[in-house]
Amino acid sequence: MPAARSIIKSVITTVMECEAMLSKKKLLFVIAAVLIASAAGTGAYVLPRGAPSHAAEPQAVPSPVPVTAAQARKGDVPIVLEGLGTVTPLNTATIRTQVQGTLDSVNFVEGQEVKRGDLLARIDPRVFEAQVDQAEAALSRDQASLKNSQVNLARTQPLAARGFATQQLLDTQGSQVAQGEGTVALDKAALEAAQTQLSYTTITAPFDGITGIRRIDPGNIVHPTDPTGLVLLTQLQPIAIIFTLPSTDIPGVQKAIASGEASVEAYDAANKRKLDQGSLMLINNQVDASTGTVQLKASCPNEKKNLWPGTFVNVHLTIALRHDAVTVPLTAVQQGPTGAFVYVIDPKNHTVSARDVEAGQSREGKVLIDRGLSGDETVVTAGQYRLTPGTSVAIVPDDRKDIVQNATTASAGMLP
Repeated sequence: MPAARSIIKSVITTVMECEAMLSKKKLLFVIAAVLIASAAGTGAYVLPRGAPSHAAEPQAVPSPVPVTAAQARKGDVPIVLEGLGTVTPLNTATIRTQVQGTLDSVNFVEGQEVKRGDLLARIDPRVFEAQVDQAEAALSRDQASLKNSQVNLARTQPLAARGFATQQLLDTQGSQVAQGEGTVALDKAALEAAQTQLSYTTITAPFDGITGIRRIDPGNIVHPTDPTGLVLLTQLQPIAIIFTLPSTDIPGVQKAIASGEASVEAYDAANKRKLDQGSLMLINNQVDASTGTVQLKASCPNEKKNLWPGTFVNVHLTIALRHDAVTVPLTAVQQGPTGAFVYVIDPKNHTVSARDVEAGQSREGKVLIDRGLSGDETVVTAGQYRLTPGTSVAIVPDDRKDIVQNATTASAGMLP
């Protein structure tokens, strides 16, 4: 500090010497410049020679990356093929009349469940009853004529044997008997036809099913050629599903059918709610060349009537059961330049390593790992966005998984 005072004193002396020669304005400028220079010199003098300008900052240790994790599972996994299908009745029929007449009565309620043989409708039978009466009368007449011819023939035969009747008479009576037998046979056929026509006036259900909307009312004249018929009858129990799969799945499905392992489950259009389960009936004998798919047909009991004709369903066809298979959550599998991989957590130092895997089917949030994992690893399920091999991680419990950063929010520009 004494040195600093000496410097300031010398500066003041110099200023006083120059006061006579400089104007007041120039004097102020010189005083400011000298003061700045003296301050800089003082600072340089006070700071020890060779001292650093600032202290070295310590290197920051990166904190563990928060992630969620899950244990790879090992167990029995069903191999399931999924396809889109349409519910189709095993039997459906448009109920029509087979004879023309007046519709006397309708004996069903729309939407009613009916059994095979139940009465559905009646047509005025009077015309057909008269036809039956005519056929019966003609049969009785011709049977009486035949009986007379047979009696005459029986009388003539012994007389002809003794020479009291000619052979011509005997042949004539024999042909009359044969002609009478043919007439009687024709009458019987006519009677059966008339009875059949009469039976058509009573319309019954051809199979168990449920009736639809009635398309004609009593009192109308019905014809066999009516396009809409009386009602549409549809079988609901059991019911069929026709669905499609890629033609490449045919060998696996055939093997499942031969081994008896093929089973079918039907889910709703959202593929969330199970509607029914059943069995596979057949694979269609033709592949659609335009799409490369093949149709398959399954049957379900439909006891709860969850399957309704014409609706779209998702079909899950189980073709095999793989034992000791490894599965991981779907979000654990990532795609890299060389294919699928997962981040495996080292249980000792809590660092991650990338493990190449071969992924199989994925369903219900799980992925089947065909190769790459043994089943005892812990894999990262969320937070892979900030990971590289060797990164230290901290496993976050499920109740705090909202703090884990993922690629979705990062791609939206929400992460640093």
